[in-house]
Amino acid sequence: MNTPHFSSAQNSDHAVLLLHGLSSSPLELRFLARFLADEGFAAHTPELRGYSAGTAHLPMEQWVSAAVAEFDALAAQYRHVSVCGLSMGATLAAALAHERPAARALLLLSITLNYDGWAIPWYRFLLDYVYYTPMRSRYRYREHEPYGLRNEALRSKIARAMQKNEISEVGPASIAMPALHEASRLAGSVRRKLKNIENDCLIIHAIDDETSSPHNARFVGANIGASFLRTIWLDDSFHMITTDNEREVVARECALFLRESAAAFASSNNPTPIVSRALARRLRQLATVARKT
Repeated sequence: MNTPHFSSAQNSDHAVLLLHGLSSSPLELRFLARFLADEGFAAHTPELRGYSAGTAHLPMEQWVSAAVAEFDALAAQYRHVSVCGLSMGATLAAALAHERPAARALLLLSITLNYDGWAIPWYRFLLDYVYYTPMRSRYRYREHEPYGLRNEALRSKIARAMQKNEISEVGPASIAMPALHEASRLAGSVRRKLKNIENDCLIIHAIDDETSSPHNARFVGANIGASFLRTIWLDDSFHMITTDNEREVVARECALFLRESAAAFASSNNPTPIVSRALARRLRQLATVARKT
């Protein structure tokens, strides 16, 4: 399996494992990965067997195992390893954080616990039943406008790419039924585990997300066990926030949160008392008096 690195910062002690969306590719995270590398982080964007585009479908437990293996490989090389995911990749990132509490920070971008956005067809709920019929081996859910993009120029470009290829920089042209079924199982598992996930957590979500409504982000924010939690709402993007109009905002906020998380960890392990000059002078005077007596 090819595990591409879009870019990697030299002499970094903080790696970020970036997980793309369901049946897609690291292309979704290209801009973010390059931005993080420019900011001094080591950005790792792997393909996962059984989860990424072009691989045979596997149970979601194996998606988690593959992600954990990527995390462990990074943890052997870097002082800090954080996990970031987009869409179903964010759900997978949360499952990984549950298995690896040592993850420095957890970044959840357009997290998808339920496909309930305004562009999802009304019959979406029926697909869970279709899986248990002979149709499951033939049916594929086809992506359609707006392809997760508010930016109309980008949307037109992606529409042309979808007609020519099965994959684009914002995801696959279609998703097979078995993959959707396993994604639903993964989301259910993460919902039950949220309270036990205590990693520093950043949630970024578009208020007009057409694939996963803001309810997904609010549910995570209300139930996750993190004590250091930040939620950022975007108002000029749809689902694919790493490609859409506010991709620079997303990238900057991710880099800032990663730095803050690492700094907070360092200060908690090496506390340095803050003492005013006046207080320091008074403490020296008291010490002198104590020695004389």
